[in-house]
Amino acid sequence: MRTLRRIFLSSLLLVSMPWAQAQNSKGGVGILMPTVTSQRWVVDGLAMVRAMDKLGYRPDLKYANDDVATQIAQTEEMLKSSDMKVLVIGAIDGSKLAPVLKKAADRQIKVIAYDRLIRDTPYVDYYATFDNFQVGVLQGSYIIEHLGVDKGKGPFTIELFGGSSDDNNAFFFYDGAMSVLKPYIDKGRLVVGSGQMGMEKVATQRWSGSVARARLVQILDKHYTKQRLDALLSPYDGISMELITAMKKANYGQAGQPLPVVTGQDAEMPSVRSIIRGEQTSTVFKDNRELAQVVTTMVDAIFSGKKPTINDEKTYNNGQKIVPAFLLKPAVVDVNNWRATLVNSGYYKPDQFR
Repeated sequence: MRTLRRIFLSSLLLVSMPWAQAQNSKGGVGILMPTVTSQRWVVDGLAMVRAMDKLGYRPDLKYANDDVATQIAQTEEMLKSSDMKVLVIGAIDGSKLAPVLKKAADRQIKVIAYDRLIRDTPYVDYYATFDNFQVGVLQGSYIIEHLGVDKGKGPFTIELFGGSSDDNNAFFFYDGAMSVLKPYIDKGRLVVGSGQMGMEKVATQRWSGSVARARLVQILDKHYTKQRLDALLSPYDGISMELITAMKKANYGQAGQPLPVVTGQDAEMPSVRSIIRGEQTSTVFKDNRELAQVVTTMVDAIFSGKKPTINDEKTYNNGQKIVPAFLLKPAVVDVNNWRATLVNSGYYKPDQFR
């Protein structure tokens, strides 16, 4: 958390700086991120600011504290800028932005959905994200392989946690994981002790770790007093850490009662440290430096009057249109490869793990 605060303070300094090149910039780019409470959104925002600044654009970075009304107000404010040409939006609720994006379209401002699909509007031009279905596949596959279910071991118990139901990505994560897990559930090799399946039952609103922890406590009290819980499908590191806290309070993580397999996503610092300690089992790493660069390249193409490079024109139907997308590949990180993947690549510094 100290690292997150330092990053956040740096971001505040950056976005409040009087940009020296503002008067001579190629144009304004609004960057609207959902929250600073998740490390990845802070890192993503700063990466885009730095990349776009180097190319001579005027980036304007705002965080909305996970409040939809705030994000809409921030977008409205950005539309007042005479040189604003592109909006990059990591939506809080991708279904609530249609009216304000109509105003952006009227001003011929292009919109790039960042990592979270903006739904129910024709006024989103491009989408940049990771292969979200594959994220879930990696999480589900890790559980199967780590427990040895694919080698005939089991049966094992599992509980399922999904992301926020107002985030389109959450459904891709869940569906990807279930494409791997459900065949084993159907065969009885994996058993959902609570019986809770489907996003309508397992979603975690606003990706809240405390909400997920409270739900797990209820499940443990009702269904696991006489049997062990072997695995937790967790879609995000912030949720994973809270689930581990609940498991420890239920006396898991002690001699003779190890913690269950716990997945995650985003390779956030607390979770990486937890993996090193032997608690959280894995996370899915999405190198947001690459995503920020893809978006910067998109922005540069738009300003140059060119069509941005995309690699998917069929997957992401937002209810109004198929949104042209560029998908990046995620990767699993666990105790065996965290240093090679996260430190040797320069994503984290070695002294952050001393």
